[in-house]
Amino acid sequence: MATNALQERFGTRFRRIITNTEDGVPPWMAAVESGETRGLYLPHDAPWVVHGDVATLIGGIRALLMQALHPGSLTGVEQHSRYEHDPLGRLAGTTRWLTIATFGSAEALEAESARVNRMHDHVKGQYVNGAGITKDYKAADPDLLAWVHIAFTDSFLTTHELFGEEKIPGGADEYVSQWSKSVMPLGLTNAPMSRAELKAEIKRYKDEGILSTNETTKRVVEFIRKPPLSRTALIAYDRMFDGAVASIPEDLQVMLGLKGKSLRVAGPITRGLLRAMRLALGPISPLEVAAISRLKRTGDLPADFTSPKI
Repeated sequence: MATNALQERFGTRFRRIITNTEDGVPPWMAAVESGETRGLYLPHDAPWVVHGDVATLIGGIRALLMQALHPGSLTGVEQHSRYEHDPLGRLAGTTRWLTIATFGSAEALEAESARVNRMHDHVKGQYVNGAGITKDYKAADPDLLAWVHIAFTDSFLTTHELFGEEKIPGGADEYVSQWSKSVMPLGLTNAPMSRAELKAEIKRYKDEGILSTNETTKRVVEFIRKPPLSRTALIAYDRMFDGAVASIPEDLQVMLGLKGKSLRVAGPITRGLLRAMRLALGPISPLEVAAISRLKRTGDLPADFTSPKI
């Protein structure tokens, strides 16, 4: 009983940060609970298992760093994002899409994708590429959509393999191919379908000089390194940041101007922190509970289904 009370208190404080709400209950909880369809994934599917683990916290940090390597993506963040004035609000918006795409119904994903597409309609402008050429961009450009998706997919896959608790059902290729379904409603229909394709695309972006860094990169990376969190939260965040940087290939670390700890050093510390967080938060998130409840109601899971985490 005492453990459950502790988990509830810690979980509420933690989710206040992630959801940017006073009570820690995400505004998109209703979207996950509602609907009469199964959505993209079930509890035994690779994206559900990966995104249901707290290792996604490391993956999220890594993904933001990787995204900053594309000058178009970076300019979109700088010119149209509220990351400096309302970083927790931006975090909540990203978490909302990821959560609904993973755990929500087909109706919920359709509505959420429409919301994201409307936002993308307003994200446009110009950026200077690695060759010094000024280019027009729109957030819906296939090149930018692809890099953002690749950065997220590679980051969540890598950090789960390094720091996650459960094995990925079907392995890395299954995760990559299944998660590609989530971005089809956003207009990306040619996402990588395997780990090899994912790595090949990252190499292509780098070899073709699409990835580059500038003074804006330094500002954004520094903001990601030291976000405006409480002193207590920053203690944990610093360890997570170290784990995220250590998981990035060394050549890309150099581009970002980051000299991180090696995985040999940062890995055990990060794993220890995540183990402690799992104990403090409990085995399953309220969002997963809500999604499982909906799937039982729709008949996509048996009435006596129990998550293997419990």
